[in-house]
Amino acid sequence: MNDQVKGLGEWVDGLERSGRYSFTLEEVRQTLALEAPALVKALQRLCGKGRLVRARRGFYVLVPLAYAAAGCVPAEWFLADLMKYLGSPYYVGCLSAAMLHGAAHQRPQELQVVVPEYLRGVDSPVLRIRFLRFAGMAEALTQPHRVQTGDIPVATPEWTAIDLIRFQKHFGGMDAAATVLAELAESLDTDKLAAAARREPCNALLQRLGWMLDSLGFQKLAAPLAVEVRGRKTVYVPLNPSVKRRSGPRDATWMIIVNEKPESEL
Repeated sequence: MNDQVKGLGEWVDGLERSGRYSFTLEEVRQTLALEAPALVKALQRLCGKGRLVRARRGFYVLVPLAYAAAGCVPAEWFLADLMKYLGSPYYVGCLSAAMLHGAAHQRPQELQVVVPEYLRGVDSPVLRIRFLRFAGMAEALTQPHRVQTGDIPVATPEWTAIDLIRFQKHFGGMDAAATVLAELAESLDTDKLAAAARREPCNALLQRLGWMLDSLGFQKLAAPLAVEVRGRKTVYVPLNPSVKRRSGPRDATWMIIVNEKPESEL
């Protein structure tokens, strides 16, 4: 067994020297002449030593010495390989995207990734990835973001603003969304926000985002959303659909029922 662990360890070291930080079980099976039970035990040994982390069944992450204390490299480093392994399109979104665009007040304790179909998240003491389902993600506007291992797609600031409303119940509700939007507003472009709004299929989200930007004092950013909302069939919707209360003052501009009054921490 020691020889098998040593052989696997040397192969893992070679991957790291080549700039890679993840591999699949099938890949190592094809490379090393080890029987399946012996290979699994060797992998378990290296996981136990902190040299590897199993992010998913059949998918392993290398842990360089420099990251031994943290227990894992940043998830962004191996995200592209993981999503290829899972066979799913994706983009980094919500709080994770907002942080990359400079809105770091609500720093996420997990990597938030948007996918078109349900995927079980990754949750371990050293690694957390949350998959947020959005069936219409093909319409999303993204931009490349350079990480240690290459480029990964990240929602643009404008699409991130929409996603903050879409997924608010997953990270602290409308108060948290207001706080992040107040920071993110500096990175938003009026024309690009208008273009993003045209691609968003859910008018209620645009109503809520417009109301939020308006209430935070960003009337110039809210203006193109008002134009888009008026051009669609619009009905009154609750500001926060996640709370039981459905009554409250009505805002005729955005056709919003203010069933909650979000407060930004900034």
